[in-house]
Amino acid sequence: MLKKKYAQPLFVILMSFSMSVIMCGVVVAVNTGVGEGFLGRWFYSWIFAFPVALIAAFTMAPILRPFADKIASKD
Repeated sequence: MLKKKYAQPLFVILMSFSMSVIMCGVVVAVNTGVGEGFLGRWFYSWIFAFPVALIAAFTMAPILRPFADKIASKD
């Protein structure tokens, strides 16, 4: 079991992973179809997308969290 202090970084990693998997699948399917070679095209796209998503999430989370806290109700 991981310590509580690793919960936020783990969340960012898991969210980046899952969103990049889903978004790459959808974009590749829309652009090229779900025919022969789909999994190869999806995986090739995901290899590039996951690191970008991970860096973006770790970079943007600390910047956007204060805005979300301001917008969200304190109730």
